[in-house]
Amino acid sequence: MLKDITIGQHFPGNSPIHRLDPRIKLIVTVAYVVFLFLSTNAVGLALCIAAIPALYGIAKIPVKLLKKSLKPILPIILFTVVLNLFFITGDGAPLLQIWKIKIYMEGIMFCIVMVIRIICLISGTSLLTYTTSPIELTDGLERLMAPLNVVKFPVHEMAMMMTIALRFIPTLVEETDKIISAQKSRGAMLDSGSFTDRVKALVPILIPLFISAFRRADELATAMECRCYHGGKGRTRLKQLKITSNDIMCSVVCIVCFAVIFATRFFFTPLI
Repeated sequence: MLKDITIGQHFPGNSPIHRLDPRIKLIVTVAYVVFLFLSTNAVGLALCIAAIPALYGIAKIPVKLLKKSLKPILPIILFTVVLNLFFITGDGAPLLQIWKIKIYMEGIMFCIVMVIRIICLISGTSLLTYTTSPIELTDGLERLMAPLNVVKFPVHEMAMMMTIALRFIPTLVEETDKIISAQKSRGAMLDSGSFTDRVKALVPILIPLFISAFRRADELATAMECRCYHGGKGRTRLKQLKITSNDIMCSVVCIVCFAVIFATRFFFTPLI
């Protein structure tokens, strides 16, 4: 399961999406999430779903990678389905009743919509990290939050902190996998026993993981100090962010698509 976690990984490429300005990608990603939750009808949701394979195809990201990114969230999807299916009530008669448990059509439709939104949410946000390097992501976040400098908000530090946290997710996942393998080679029974036994078995995994994380953080801080890093003041960049014609064309296309998705709210009956 740990090997299936792809959050924070970057896959270099030369596709039109890879070449987009990181600020454009950040804005489009946030807008996609907003319009995804504004879509309440079948047409709007269908357009949001269709955007995912189209974008992954343009970015030339393998489909198997998309499956791997969705696999770890299956428990969350299952929990969402159970929670909404059994606790959402409707106005009419229930479709199915088992003892005191009643399942309504409204609950089923709400489950379908929520599952679609979760899958599209993970797929859309994962595409951002797949096609954007950590350095570009930091620069894009810092440029977008630059107006907050007026109120003395530590924009550069916040962007750097978020990017470092995102960058170290694959590293911590790999470290956790190594610790689990080492514990199993020493005879630790991590996959068997009762729920209490499995929780107790996490202790010899979490302790070395935390120690390793703190050690990496200390090494990173030392490395940054050795390179005379003192924040964003006076910092230069190897690559300057510039809006190109490709960015403008992509922005226009995205605006049109979002406008169509939003317009469906007024012409089609909502599912929930």
